[in-house]
Amino acid sequence: MRQGLIFAAMFLLMAAAAPARADVKIAYVDIQRALNESNAGKHARANIKGQAERAQAKLQREQSEAQALKDELDKKGMLMPPEQRQNLEDELGRKMRGFQDDVKNERDELRQKDNEATAAIIRDLATIVRQLGEKDGYTVVMEKGGLLWGIPSADITDQVIRAYDAMKVRAGSLSADPAWASAGTQGATQADSPSVGGEEGSGSIRKHSSISR
Repeated sequence: MRQGLIFAAMFLLMAAAAPARADVKIAYVDIQRALNESNAGKHARANIKGQAERAQAKLQREQSEAQALKDELDKKGMLMPPEQRQNLEDELGRKMRGFQDDVKNERDELRQKDNEATAAIIRDLATIVRQLGEKDGYTVVMEKGGLLWGIPSADITDQVIRAYDAMKVRAGSLSADPAWASAGTQGATQADSPSVGGEEGSGSIRKHSSISR
């Protein structure tokens, strides 16, 4: 974010210092809103939500099974033969360890799915932004998260969403720009929340955007 603000300030200073005859045309895009409102984003979010609900149901079953064993030990453990009690305690320990492992695995898998979906869509959005920027003659198109303020008329997020939806393509299939080819490959290991990786210019997007928001 700090780098984005510095870049924005430097660019605006350069734009102000340019000759009056030069046409400087600036726009910005709210990437998080594009993720939330594009058809691809809605579809990805629904898939992740469904997976999260299935994982939650599975974990609840495991927790209930472990709790039933614990209740049995609490109520009848003192009356059981030592060997039977030990076997039950061992089984409870295995179930508790399995439950804890599954909680971590399910959380990590959901984070990875979020990272991959977010990265694929952001790569598409970057391609569309570049295409719109070239077609409409923008000097630069910035991400809203790197701006302190911008006039509403400079916001082209709706145009980006409409262009993306109209293409009806599989998420991630538009990323032909080499600068975005590695986006998302580092998100799962370098961020605490779902995110995407990529080149230096995508740093603030990687850290602050997620399909699950």
